[in-house]
Amino acid sequence: MAQSGQLADALRQHTGREVELVEVVTAGDRSTAPVHRLGVGVFVSALRDALTAGEIDLAVHSYKDLPTAGHPGLTIAAVPPREDPRDALVSRDGRGLAELAPGATVGTGALRRIAQLHALGLQLSVTPIRGNVDTRLRRVRGPEADLDAVVLARAGLSRLGRLDEITETIDPMLMLPAPAQGALAVECRIDDADLIELLGRLDHAPTRAAVTAERALLATLEAGCSAPVAAYAVVAEGETPGDDEIYLRGAVISPDGSRDLRLSRTGTPADAAEIGKALAAELLDLGADSILGMDASSAPGTQQFGSTE
Repeated sequence: MAQSGQLADALRQHTGREVELVEVVTAGDRSTAPVHRLGVGVFVSALRDALTAGEIDLAVHSYKDLPTAGHPGLTIAAVPPREDPRDALVSRDGRGLAELAPGATVGTGALRRIAQLHALGLQLSVTPIRGNVDTRLRRVRGPEADLDAVVLARAGLSRLGRLDEITETIDPMLMLPAPAQGALAVECRIDDADLIELLGRLDHAPTRAAVTAERALLATLEAGCSAPVAAYAVVAEGETPGDDEIYLRGAVISPDGSRDLRLSRTGTPADAAEIGKALAAELLDLGADSILGMDASSAPGTQQFGSTE
């Protein structure tokens, strides 16, 4: 709701058009199951149904939740400027990630984060959690706190005005974000030419190029948005027009952190999709498919996958 409200404000500012917010509850919102067990598209299917039925004119998605395959009759008309895509640690006593004691309990909702936390070798006890930001923060701070720390997306905390809660913003060298983390996808019907033109005013070309590369990697790996795949692309502005460069890092990590493949590739923003595909092919050559086939239940400290808060 917060990110939709901010998009609505931007649309009003850029077009002068009034915008009505319509709340749509998805299957992912209703479920208490671990995210990686829910399947692909659980946070977007209800929104797309409403779009297709003409109940709404546009939908605002967290881009990382979108399936990599397109949807018939719909198009991503705008990708606004991206929020900081890094992950953030919120700890009970103000300790940073490297300062947490062995055995400290850390909660997170993403298998990608669980895998990378194990890969750090800090001997943490990692617990999958669900719920909105307030629910997760209460697990760390408050009278009923039962965790030493939680890891969540910095972008969500930023959009909610909760950056002061962050103990540490985690360096991508330690924990690569999810593909398209921090980015929004504004989707509408493909036959609504007027709205596509209006929404295009909100599009941010560097962000679109970065997430295109990241999601091309994800799609080529044939992995869903909840798989232990990480990708982060940065577009660097050149000294002259046309000299911009995109730098993509990608990783595939086993749920228990014992196998960790990380590679990078550079190119031009115009070739963003091809860069993502090529990097994925390199990861597959190194055995990424065998890592993606590993069962998440093999990860140490994840015995609670069968039950949720």
